[in-house]
Amino acid sequence: MQYQFVVEEKEAQPTISIRTRTALENLPQVLGKGYEAIMNYLSEIGAQPSGAPYVGYFNTDMQDLDIECGLPVAQPVAGTNKLKPGEIPAGKQVSCLYTGPYNQIEPAYNSIMEWIPANGYTPTGVCYEFYLNDPAETPESELLTKIVFLLK
Repeated sequence: MQYQFVVEEKEAQPTISIRTRTALENLPQVLGKGYEAIMNYLSEIGAQPSGAPYVGYFNTDMQDLDIECGLPVAQPVAGTNKLKPGEIPAGKQVSCLYTGPYNQIEPAYNSIMEWIPANGYTPTGVCYEFYLNDPAETPESELLTKIVFLLK
């Protein structure tokens, strides 16, 4: 499959998130609980997400993933013991759009990871997935995921 790669300079994006560790096979349950807690909190404080839910990946150990599950917000919000205010850092990033089941996303990752050094860029080691539609309402074959790698 061919992917379109887009390099952009982005402003910092305020977020509210939960940072945790999990094995890949537990990811759907961890994310479901995380997004539910974040949405309930935003509702309690009268705030709305300003974009798609995301997961930040800080390592590639599939048995012990270091992840941040969160939502972008228009303005920084206070956190709680579990929910932390933060941001997706400003800077250069490359992205591509993947369409299909989450468990078949690996070829898109392989393509972007080949494209980055071939085009003279260096990744920071942090990447994000933004989930652009709802898996509860969308057939798996039509799920849209924006993959974003932060660049040095």
